[in-house]
Amino acid sequence: MKNDYKINEISKLYGIGVDALRYYEKLGLVEPRRDGNGYRLYSLQDMYKLNIIRDLRQLDFTMQQIKTYLDQQSVENTLELLFTEQELIKEQIAKLKTTQRIIQGRIKVLTDASKIQTGLFSIKTYPDRPCLQLNTRITRDEEMDYAIKKLHQKHKSHIPDFGNQLYGASVSLEELKHGVRDVFNSVFFIFNPDETGRIDYDYILPAGNYLSLFYRGNYRQSHEKMLELVSHANEKGLRVIGDPFEIYEIDNRDTIITDQFLTEIQLRIAEE
Repeated sequence: MKNDYKINEISKLYGIGVDALRYYEKLGLVEPRRDGNGYRLYSLQDMYKLNIIRDLRQLDFTMQQIKTYLDQQSVENTLELLFTEQELIKEQIAKLKTTQRIIQGRIKVLTDASKIQTGLFSIKTYPDRPCLQLNTRITRDEEMDYAIKKLHQKHKSHIPDFGNQLYGASVSLEELKHGVRDVFNSVFFIFNPDETGRIDYDYILPAGNYLSLFYRGNYRQSHEKMLELVSHANEKGLRVIGDPFEIYEIDNRDTIITDQFLTEIQLRIAEE
């Protein structure tokens, strides 16, 4: 083993750019000596410091924090640093577990959605579903995306996991019956009832029975599918309560292939 290494050797060994090594030198974190030709030579002591710098940078320590530690290195300071590292690692583990939960949740949603049969009417029973709502007139897909983003921006502290967040949009039943097409009056995020303790919700999908219909593909089908749902309710003697709404199970968060989009239409009902 050599006692001294040139900057290119150190750069290759540590995967650190030459400019970064020069920056570390400028900050006084390492102090390579010069040979007779003026080339930097890094000692084993410099390599030891580079190990520390690399490890602490991976834990998001600032360069100033690293320099302070290297300048005041002692058993006491090392213990303090190790305790700090330990807490940071715990935080990283917690973040990774959260990320894992998010990924597992999306895998389940997409896997389950692939098994859903479309074109079938069913009745589902729900408890109160707390929501966050934005009332706005939406006439184009671009406006829908903007409204959802606006709602998320307003409540992003409650919705860190937007990829798995269930959301929907409602239409006016009266406008639907009068032939008004592809116009929505609100967007909303839907939460599980057990999340009400941490969400300051401003809207509720009331408990009760809901007539449901799934369809795949382009949203241009929405108007006809909603009319089908209302017509089916009337044929079955089911009294319609409130406006129909769509829930977007698979959308442009997951695919650019519109044929893969999966949308559920729900309509609150009561038996006559």
